[in-house]
Amino acid sequence: MAIQLDHFIVPTRDQVAAAQLLAELLDVPWAETALGPFSPVFINEGLTLDFLTTDEAFPVHHYCFRVGEEEFDAILARLKGRNIAFRGSVRGPNDGRINTDYGGRMVYWNEPDGHQWEMLTVSYARRR
Repeated sequence: MAIQLDHFIVPTRDQVAAAQLLAELLDVPWAETALGPFSPVFINEGLTLDFLTTDEAFPVHHYCFRVGEEEFDAILARLKGRNIAFRGSVRGPNDGRINTDYGGRMVYWNEPDGHQWEMLTVSYARRR
């Protein structure tokens, strides 16, 4: 069996709010509670992001989601509908731009705890 990432813990100040927001933006299932203390977001059949409330300091994480063209348009519409600022570059101002430098489309946005989300239609890390 090939090694696959199964789940990742996302530290947050409010796990229910953070999990719900991401799940609604991506239009994927989530649960307020599940096994253990987590609020899971079921990204796909093989990957879960487990949100966990903490009062401890935590680093800002970067998560990238590769999506199809239709999903990109739908997620972007939901970002705009919620007035969530986004940008076309990993760093810099929220300029509302879509980056097309690598043969697809990509945008970045930050969630309230600072974690950075990226969505793209073509992987620049993998050319498959």
